[in-house]
Amino acid sequence: MHFPTLDKDQRRILHLLRRSGALSRSALAAELEMSATALTRLSRDLLALGLIIEGHENEGHGRGRPAVPLRLAPGGGYAVGATAHRGLLDIALVDFTGAIIATHHEASDPITPKQFARRVRSLTHELVDRHGLLGQRMLGIGVAVPGPSLSAAGDRWSVVDVLPDWRDVPLREIFATEFGWPLWIENDANAAAIAEFYLGGLIRDFSTVVVLLLGFGIGAGVIVDGRLMRGQFGVAGEIGCLFPGHLPRPSPLDLLGMLRAAGCDLPSVADIDGDAKAQAATVSAWLDRAAGQLQTVCNTAFAWIDPGAIILAGTLPSAILKGLAERLQRVELVTTVCERRPPIGISSLEGSPITLGAALLPIHSLSVSS
Repeated sequence: MHFPTLDKDQRRILHLLRRSGALSRSALAAELEMSATALTRLSRDLLALGLIIEGHENEGHGRGRPAVPLRLAPGGGYAVGATAHRGLLDIALVDFTGAIIATHHEASDPITPKQFARRVRSLTHELVDRHGLLGQRMLGIGVAVPGPSLSAAGDRWSVVDVLPDWRDVPLREIFATEFGWPLWIENDANAAAIAEFYLGGLIRDFSTVVVLLLGFGIGAGVIVDGRLMRGQFGVAGEIGCLFPGHLPRPSPLDLLGMLRAAGCDLPSVADIDGDAKAQAATVSAWLDRAAGQLQTVCNTAFAWIDPGAIILAGTLPSAILKGLAERLQRVELVTTVCERRPPIGISSLEGSPITLGAALLPIHSLSVSS
């Protein structure tokens, strides 16, 4: 059972409930500037589709309530997100509200797109069965890839070379053939931005945000007025081009290389620990340099886009991300009206924002008016 076609006003209602939580019909009508009659008709249709329900969360069903609010229905459907990294395959399962139902992480040898799709399909069936979702509405699957799109259509991608046979192949065709579900493919930084926007709670306060993803390399996901900004050719936010690979970069792999050069025998980025005595001096030096490099990125993003938040996210330990944010807040950042400066913070999410954001791609598509 796939998702029904929704009109613009139905999407507006769902988006407002996702942003604000439970609201009465009168509050919805006022916020959306529509008549009570129109709101009643639209909400009746959404109730019939099982996408919204009445009442506050955990509320009893006593009588005499003056106004029964509407809210998103967790059982309105579920969505899946999947990513492949160096030596790891990640899956997340979320309900219609965006709440996490389950996650799965497993070690993986280098995997081709077809092998990836088959394994994800098998794991999805297992998770759906385990969590009693058989027969419920499947909203779709999102796949996040590490690399920029090679076309505005997003069918071929310049995927990093640690994933064999992924670069410049028809990923959309391969995945669609294996999955048979509604499919979204997105750059990993854009997926991370979606996760921060919804699960990180940014949607409640901001319509425009920038997420700097320190992952395999470095990239940015930009949301403007609630929409992902992709640019003319689908590569908006590819800030890695500002830091050529043969030079020092503000990326986790660059930090890992510095630590190895300093004599720390670390297998991967996951083993970086800024509190470890043998690593502390190198980590501190990298943070000082990375803050200087990202200063221009933050200043220009702030001047061009006016985001309500600039969030640092990625694979580095939160203590290192915090140290980077603190250094950025101390450097000479630009100001605009009312002495506003780039609003820099770090991710509060547990788990991979990339995989969680991939799972939210089908849900995000329902929040964007046609």
